[in-house]
Amino acid sequence: MATIPPVPDNTENFNHVFKLLQGEYPDAEPMLHFKNPLELLIATILSAQCTDKQVNKVTQVLFKKYSSVEDFANADINELGKDIYTTGFYHQKAKHIIGSAQLILTEFGGKVPDTMEELLKLPGVGRKTANIVLARGYNIIEGIAVDTHVTRLSQKLGLTQNSDPGKIELDLMELAKKEDLENLSMTLILHGRNVCIARRPKCGVCVVNKLCPSSEV
Repeated sequence: MATIPPVPDNTENFNHVFKLLQGEYPDAEPMLHFKNPLELLIATILSAQCTDKQVNKVTQVLFKKYSSVEDFANADINELGKDIYTTGFYHQKAKHIIGSAQLILTEFGGKVPDTMEELLKLPGVGRKTANIVLARGYNIIEGIAVDTHVTRLSQKLGLTQNSDPGKIELDLMELAKKEDLENLSMTLILHGRNVCIARRPKCGVCVVNKLCPSSEV
């Protein structure tokens, strides 16, 4: 079986690529709806393998039923699972939400942590979720949230030769200014959803097709 050659290194064009993409998505804002860091944490946990649109539909009801960290900490796992069923992997997500809420109460005084080290102690919270909570909940830029879109696009654009999210995060952090990391993540996510679609990339209308080593035009 023939192996697919790696995408050539294209990091020298990063600034040009990012500038063009920013022009396409000047208002790259988060799609998840939330009013505070706790709601953001819950919504981000629910967003794993689920669309933001569906998460927002679920949390519109969920955050009325569970309005505090105590509510989530004391929730019945089976009932919570039914409440979030349509987001997928509902039992594991319910377990993580309840466990995180309980730890927030016992270890962090009822407040969602605002440091990477502490957030990573919460059940089911990895660097992607932690970066999102820090950036959008506390305006603290620690790194860049690397989801499936960011992973795929950074590889196709030749901005990384890695497949591990942690290594991709480090690669992107070397390319972008710290204050631009949150915007870079959202911009790549939006481009992945709208143009560089996994199964049918719209290379013909892509604003960076001439700078993309994976372009099909």
